[in-house]
Amino acid sequence: VQLQASGGGLVQTGGSLRLSCTVSGRTFSAYTMAWFRQAPGKERDFVAAVAWSAGNTYYADSVKGRFTISRDNAKNTVYLQMNSLKPEDTAVYYCAAVRGYTYYYAREMSYEYWGQGTLVTVSS
Repeated sequence: VQLQASGGGLVQTGGSLRLSCTVSGRTFSAYTMAWFRQAPGKERDFVAAVAWSAGNTYYADSVKGRFTISRDNAKNTVYLQMNSLKPEDTAVYYCAAVRGYTYYYAREMSYEYWGQGTLVTVSS
């Protein structure tokens, strides 16, 4: 399984970006997908996750109401729509995948596969 993230860039405070993560393989719908981010000098943190069934979504408190995670199983792609961006959202964003359901969706160790990361920079 390979994950390819894209969509990062430079945006002003209050702006929007949409990240995409395309997954190789034929069983994308069977994976729980997530986004994490790592700001300079900090640890990688959970941002959002969507269950394999796409019925449940989960968010870090810091992005609730501003970010939306979604998936298109026909395109093997998970998205992260980011609105009302703030300078503190600046980070490298990583997509991650694990087969099936995980109760510990916010933990890095729960995920088997990772994308290469895409940089989001929010200017003040």
